[in-house]
Amino acid sequence: MTEFQPKIVTFLCNWCSYGAADLAGVSRFQYPPNMRIVRVPCSGRISAKMILHAIRKGADGVWVSGCHPGDCHYIEGNYYARRKFFLLKELLEYTGLEPGRLQFSWISSAEGVKFAQVAQTVIDEITALGPATHLIKRIPEVA
Repeated sequence: MTEFQPKIVTFLCNWCSYGAADLAGVSRFQYPPNMRIVRVPCSGRISAKMILHAIRKGADGVWVSGCHPGDCHYIEGNYYARRKFFLLKELLEYTGLEPGRLQFSWISSAEGVKFAQVAQTVIDEITALGPATHLIKRIPEVA
């Protein structure tokens, strides 16, 4: 039997966190390849629907990362994101989803090392939780 490798959907802000991911790649910093990156204009543009869709379609975890508060390219986008994600995380915990399946971080484009470190931490935490079992649409097997 093979070791569990989680599927993680990662939403990255175009201006900061995606730049950090690019810097990490160019600098050859190592982190596991378990993530599927979705590049968004701003972390404030990510809706709860997008996160729920990723979980429902089988993601074991979701990681959202944007600019540091106060440094948003769109001035206040990350403040909106922070409020939205706090409420969503509380709601998901209430429905039975483990709190560690939804991760948030603020990483600037110059922090390639931090990106690789946080990516490893996110993957380790979600791996420890095991495969997701809540909110996932299961297709019955045909006999």
